[in-house]
Amino acid sequence: MSQVRLIPEFVEFIPEELEAGHLYVSMIHAVAIHLCACGCNRKTVTPLSPADWKLTYDGRNVSLRPSIGNWSYPCRSHYWITDGAVRWASDMSEKEIAVMRGQAKHAKAALHAQERRDPPRSEPAPIATASPTEPASWSTKVRALWGWIRKDG
Repeated sequence: MSQVRLIPEFVEFIPEELEAGHLYVSMIHAVAIHLCACGCNRKTVTPLSPADWKLTYDGRNVSLRPSIGNWSYPCRSHYWITDGAVRWASDMSEKEIAVMRGQAKHAKAALHAQERRDPPRSEPAPIATASPTEPASWSTKVRALWGWIRKDG
């Protein structure tokens, strides 16, 4: 029987035995896992990252983007999880699947290349610099802010 809703469970570690109808989310390990919504009971793993899936939580329900395509499973399930509800999508051709997989691979490569060029800072850059007795000038603040925007944006 296919699931129509998934209940979020925030955990540190994903349990060995998954329960149907539950979406296990480990923020520490940046992953969400559930049993395929079609009822085939195969584990569906969605890594959470800018190049993989994005999770939103409204205090009660979870949404995952983009869609989940279990095309390597016999069921070939394709669906979205929106506000805890499973929204079924149409089946995709092998060509459409290959295009989507290529786009995902390209997005990951671009993200990793960007991370190598601009590694995350351990602490935020100062917005403006000034001596303790003299406040920063307006132009110093604007230059510092512009540099911060260009670096983070």
